[in-house]
Amino acid sequence: MSQPGVIIVGAGQGGLQAAISLRQEGYAGSVTLIGAEPGLPYQRPPLSKAYLTEGNADALVLRPESFFSTKDITYLPGTRVEAINRAARQVVLPGGARLDYDQLILATGTRNLRPSIQGLGRALDLRTLADARRLREVLASPRRVAVIGGGFIGLEFAAAARKLGHEVAVIEAEDRLMSRVVSPLMSDHFKALHEGWGTELHLGQPAAAVDAIGVTLPDGHHVSAATVLLAAGVCPNTELAEDAGLAIENGIRTDDRLRSSDPSIYALGDCASFPDPRSGRQVRLESVQAATDHARLIAAQIAKGADAAYAAVPWFWSDQADRKLQIAGLAGPEATETMIEDGIVARLDAAGVAALETVNNAGAHMRARRLLAGGGPVTLETMRAAVLKTAVCI
Repeated sequence: MSQPGVIIVGAGQGGLQAAISLRQEGYAGSVTLIGAEPGLPYQRPPLSKAYLTEGNADALVLRPESFFSTKDITYLPGTRVEAINRAARQVVLPGGARLDYDQLILATGTRNLRPSIQGLGRALDLRTLADARRLREVLASPRRVAVIGGGFIGLEFAAAARKLGHEVAVIEAEDRLMSRVVSPLMSDHFKALHEGWGTELHLGQPAAAVDAIGVTLPDGHHVSAATVLLAAGVCPNTELAEDAGLAIENGIRTDDRLRSSDPSIYALGDCASFPDPRSGRQVRLESVQAATDHARLIAAQIAKGADAAYAAVPWFWSDQADRKLQIAGLAGPEATETMIEDGIVARLDAAGVAALETVNNAGAHMRARRLLAGGGPVTLETMRAAVLKTAVCI
């Protein structure tokens, strides 16, 4: 048994931020952070970029070991929570140990989606530091690599592998790159970039089978490769919540305060679905920014009784070679697109500008974020006038 307080399940960036923010907000109760991976909490985004080329694992660590004792945070690495007993307000650890909680924060994140592809066990993953270390070992000598998936992770890896001198082929089931997150105009922009860097693209062709010498496509074409990376998206880790009887809807369903269907249990980050403040639809964001913002909001509720709805403007980024793609806002599937200038694309819906996509233009991105955070509808003309003040052609 333990002194009841706050237990955080998941020691990624969002889970760690929740622990940090609780202490920053003056919470004096016990705080326990439980992580399934060994070692200290670390940044995950650089795994597909800087870490692959530089291999500096120390640079990924978010806080040193001394931080946890200094802030009186109990950190349990390499530990999986097996169950939640909501009636007793306890989490169950391996071996039957139980920890009591007053509030529970679920920051369980996501895992790689594994499509039905024959021979998929031959493919490598890129989700954890251990995965990235294995990939670095594999890429120590020149080889041909096939990437299954043309989203952020797959393209970031492809760009890094090309920089290291490898031949790369990207296989994407949709007919355009990053189709889930960017406009067709931006997809075309990055298609031209990757082809210019020498990457071979196979669009509109899902992988059918993986073998020892590459990947077979549905039309019978074989993409030769010594190494195959699976980067076909992720799915939220909701099993723990589902087994505890919490509501699930493309993640752990929460209200606009990030409370689950049990008011003593919160969810944050990649595993949480919540009402989008702009559209009202239930959304789930795979974003470090969202996870850390969620964590701060939850900590303020627990520590100070704050009662504010989550209303932050979502933003995302992807570093691919020397190009930084940044997205301010969140566009729905119904959005249309307009190119404001080369490398600047506005996405529009019935209420006005929903999102702005930029490449290598931090000034325009920041102006868009501030404008979208204003609370009211933003017209295309207003957005155009704002971003062109600092726009830089690429």
